[in-house]
Amino acid sequence: MGSGLKWIGATLGWTLGGPIGAIIGLALGSLGDAFASGSGNILLGDGRSQQSRRRTQQRRRPTYSSQRRQRPQTNSGDFEVSLLILASIVIKADGKQDQRELDFVRQQFVSMYGKERANNAFKLFKNINNQKNISTRQVCMQIQQMMDHAARLQLMHFLFGIAKADGMVTESEIKQIYTMSGYLGISSRDFESIKAMFYNSRDNAYKILEIPKTATVDEVKKAYRKMAKKYHPDRVGHLGEDHVKGAEEKFRQVQQAYETIQKERGF
Repeated sequence: MGSGLKWIGATLGWTLGGPIGAIIGLALGSLGDAFASGSGNILLGDGRSQQSRRRTQQRRRPTYSSQRRQRPQTNSGDFEVSLLILASIVIKADGKQDQRELDFVRQQFVSMYGKERANNAFKLFKNINNQKNISTRQVCMQIQQMMDHAARLQLMHFLFGIAKADGMVTESEIKQIYTMSGYLGISSRDFESIKAMFYNSRDNAYKILEIPKTATVDEVKKAYRKMAKKYHPDRVGHLGEDHVKGAEEKFRQVQQAYETIQKERGF
């Protein structure tokens, strides 16, 4: 089991502390004797002693409280574990766990990281999912303080995908994701834009571009340029190529929204 945890290895940064660190620590501790006995030291991705790694981390990373003043760059592992925790909260929002939603989480990780890494992530996810009394506010506040805006938007897009995996987004799921968006520092306009990507409506193209139907052609073009820049996959390039691929779907929806309005307006 221990060697299977290398995927999360040295890619963890700020999530090793704060409420997320406590949740992940409990989940990893439940993975088996390999981690509990100390062979799980490879969690941090190298062969140094635990004491040596701790000294290095103390030099390299400020404390959780001081990180609030200076937002560090989000690593791939930080994004993944944040995503797993928030996904667990959304899946349980409607009081039941639909297998299609669980399958969606696994499939998304397979598409982004490959089968082996996805399987390891899903083992961690199941242990997170079994935890009770996870504070949505505390988790989201840590993410808001540490994660850049583009990555947080990508989290929101993924969470709506989970909610839609069983064929519909329930009111309880929308309420839960909306609550998360507030704690994550996502504006209501950005929330409605991403939400519109998961509904079929004539007005959705305008909502995705965050403009009213009365917008002029020039305003439509300006909004498209703004949203294309905001949702461009390169904005999450620091998370790695796998996450860039995941962001491409959101970017395509912006392009499609613009093309829909172009055809409708004839410009």
